[in-house]
Amino acid sequence: MFSLQTIFGSGQQFYSLLDEAAAAAHESAKALHSMMKTTDRQPALDAFKLARTRERAASDKIGKALVDSFITPIEREDIEALGSALYKIPKQIEKFADRYSLAIRHLDGIDFAPRAAMLEQAAGVVVEMVHELKHLNIDRMTVLNDKLRALENEADRLMLELYRDIYSGKLDGQQMFLLKEFFEILEKAIDRCREAGVVAYQIVLKNS
Repeated sequence: MFSLQTIFGSGQQFYSLLDEAAAAAHESAKALHSMMKTTDRQPALDAFKLARTRERAASDKIGKALVDSFITPIEREDIEALGSALYKIPKQIEKFADRYSLAIRHLDGIDFAPRAAMLEQAAGVVVEMVHELKHLNIDRMTVLNDKLRALENEADRLMLELYRDIYSGKLDGQQMFLLKEFFEILEKAIDRCREAGVVAYQIVLKNS
């Protein structure tokens, strides 16, 4: 006699699809950090477009699977919430890259690499948290959640340093505006990672 899982599947494909979405977000963050580390910083936007395409594809697959599947390993609302949170990460990073490509001539001497590195780390932690979902290990997830929160706190501290630079009187009005805008976009990208991590953590907390 066949069980319902045999007939309809176990829904385990959702974990793979969420892994795909998290990996695409991480690729986008890695591409940004790599661009910020180069000496000429000439923006090559193909990597960001590719990451966004991968993210859209994963998001579409998740939506279709939710329609087609009778069984999900975790609640449908949680899958939708996590998929949506992951989708926003590369979207925010691509926003930075697109605007940076237009303003690069005005950003000479401004080092975005340390914050881009922090964003890459945060996206990497999100990959780990999403991958850990299938195990529902609250202890492991708590460690990762604390790590992500520490990165967010460090990003907040760096923002305070940024405001000191902005109001130091060493920058002209245009540089002040651009510096504030671009660092706030990066800060928001880290916030997007934090939001995705919170959703993943709450899923495990609810199901463990």
